[in-house]
Amino acid sequence: MQFTISHLDIGYQRHYNIISDINIEIKSGKLTCLIGANGVGKSTFLKTLSGFLPKLKGDIFINNISLSVLSCKELAHKISVVLTTKPDIQNVTVEEVIGMGRSPYTGFWGILCKEDKQVIEDSINRVGINSLKGRLINTLSDGEMQKVMIAKALAQETPIILLDEPTAFLDFSSKVDCYKLLIKLAHKLDKIILLSTHDIDLATHFADIILYVSKTGIRTVSRKETQDYVKNLLV
Repeated sequence: MQFTISHLDIGYQRHYNIISDINIEIKSGKLTCLIGANGVGKSTFLKTLSGFLPKLKGDIFINNISLSVLSCKELAHKISVVLTTKPDIQNVTVEEVIGMGRSPYTGFWGILCKEDKQVIEDSINRVGINSLKGRLINTLSDGEMQKVMIAKALAQETPIILLDEPTAFLDFSSKVDCYKLLIKLAHKLDKIILLSTHDIDLATHFADIILYVSKTGIRTVSRKETQDYVKNLLV
């Protein structure tokens, strides 16, 4: 699986590009992290890749198929998204939330068949949250909630998972657990896992690929370049 971004311009209005002419390839089986300053365009980039925002120019391909020719349902079979904001839901169980990841397959009524339930169970096992089964979503800690949302993305069975600041509200131990989980899922399931982060030290330690986002573009950087970036921030 390969995610190819070609001459892509991103932003919110055609006359106000945040970043122009992005040209990168992201391959499966690797954990890829986006780093860069606040407001530089990391979230806008992820929202554009997921189809939440329209691209201003250029194209996005999954295995040489343009996202522009895919229907919403077809896109939901390709890309799942984990956002920074917590879901505003109450009195729903962990299993029910994860089951929402099956919506591209269940149709209007959302009735889960035996196969859907097995996918949900497998997702729970892969993320290691069996102890949370039966819990109401509003009783979870931030770290537990993030694992549930990752399990929901897994239940969607997409080859690509995009995460916007997945460790933003977590303590350090939970951040490490999240990174360990994501890199394991990328490697073992051969998925494209792309996340934005301000945890640069952890990204440097865990990421297979680091993409530096600036107003002039997005480029791959080495671990040393990433460490130098951090040092310059401290000067």
